[in-house]
Amino acid sequence: MSNRVSFKAVQAFEAAARLSSFALAAEELFVTPSAVSHQIKFLEDQFGVQLFHRIHRAVVLTDAGRSYAEEISAAFARIEAATRDLGRVTKSDILTVHSTPSFATQWLMPRIARFSARNPDIDVRLNASKEAVDLVAGPVDVDIRYGPKNIQPAGIKTVVFPTETIVPLCSPALANGDHPIHFPEDLRHHALIHSEVCLVGWRDWMRKHRDVQLDLQRGLRFDRSFMSISAAVDGLGVCLESLLLVQRELDTGRLVAPLGLDGLKVQGYTFNVLKSSADLPKIRNFHDWLFSEMMGTDSRG
Repeated sequence: MSNRVSFKAVQAFEAAARLSSFALAAEELFVTPSAVSHQIKFLEDQFGVQLFHRIHRAVVLTDAGRSYAEEISAAFARIEAATRDLGRVTKSDILTVHSTPSFATQWLMPRIARFSARNPDIDVRLNASKEAVDLVAGPVDVDIRYGPKNIQPAGIKTVVFPTETIVPLCSPALANGDHPIHFPEDLRHHALIHSEVCLVGWRDWMRKHRDVQLDLQRGLRFDRSFMSISAAVDGLGVCLESLLLVQRELDTGRLVAPLGLDGLKVQGYTFNVLKSSADLPKIRNFHDWLFSEMMGTDSRG
């Protein structure tokens, strides 16, 4: 015997049990009383269990019918609640993005409103931490990572970000102060700010400028780029950071690149997704938007 039943039969039983009347159930369901009676008889015959006592023109649930009705009513209540909740939902998809803190703070947050405006049916949830996430096991859709490109599991698709440019950066007051910065050797008069997780550091910069000797043992040290950038904005020294992360500070004049915008090159960030999910519209739209923004394309339509 199959336990699969007709939804119409269950619906007719639930209404009749709740209203204690085949006639009222028929009225609610816009069918005839005989149709309700037929559907309930179908259930009784299928399972060999009597669900109602038929007493004259009244119907009363049997013990088995009452037990079944309690479960069915609870299930219908959950369906009704889920339907109400669905009606309150304003977004069709939820996109969960995990990112390193500096990229989230310096690049993604100032621009995320553009993505939301272009994709009003996608609700973005942004998490930030330095640890990589397990895309296979976790609820994250996109993981933006920083560091050397490691071999990923077979099910992960990795897209490398465009090449970044790393240059010295400082506040305008520092660049134009008592010891103005016009040439690389001018940095000897200023405190250096070190981003210890950056793939390119001051030692790499000195290899390009072999005639300049800087004291690399001194200066402020931070394990996150956004803290180094903030310290430079506050005039605490000169940081060596990616132009990708400081566009907002450059645009507002809080930072300047006193030695120009040509610097060391590095590929540090990667865009990671499950291969099985890469073509989902929410992920594809986010990927296309993010890379068009990086390439300087107006992605706002």
